[in-house]
Amino acid sequence: MIALIGLPGSGKTTVGRQLARRLQVPFLDLDHAIERELGCSIRLCFEQQGEEYFRNIESAVLAQRTQQFDGVLSTGGGAVLRECNRRLLRERACVVYLHATAEELHRRLRHDKNRPLLQVEDMQSRLHELHDQRHPLYRETAHLMVETGHPPLGRIVDKILTRCGPILPGDTMHAMHDDHSAHNDCGPSKARNDGIAME
Repeated sequence: MIALIGLPGSGKTTVGRQLARRLQVPFLDLDHAIERELGCSIRLCFEQQGEEYFRNIESAVLAQRTQQFDGVLSTGGGAVLRECNRRLLRERACVVYLHATAEELHRRLRHDKNRPLLQVEDMQSRLHELHDQRHPLYRETAHLMVETGHPPLGRIVDKILTRCGPILPGDTMHAMHDDHSAHNDCGPSKARNDGIAME
């Protein structure tokens, strides 16, 4: 399984869908799975039940889905806030941190009305705060960090496929080899350094 983590707007859903198509595996958006479990939107859950209640549901759904799911998983931006989630993701998946600057995220999200933590007067300052808070947690959790600010989508997907290869289980490895052998220029000797590979 490949699990994508990162701040809101970093490209987890867009990159995740393309990865899944390339690997010919299912794609799962964890936030959508949580909304099905809740029976309402995440924004409404935050408003009515509070963030702590939502995080409890998030942890439960994450634990269930990562145990049963073999494909590409896009997580919510705050999934790494709990240590149990970070440990679970790192143990069960090749975890990819999709990184973008707060300025780039603001450009993408400035008209967004669905993310509860960003419904503030100064969204860019809020994104800086979230980056400062969560960046160390994303790095702690990830096997690989990829910049998503400017590279084309195809190049981002190529990097992930190349670097996650040594970590993925056999069936997915075969799918990657069949679909991506021309790009696979990374062997075990280029494995992550100090806990995370940098791109």
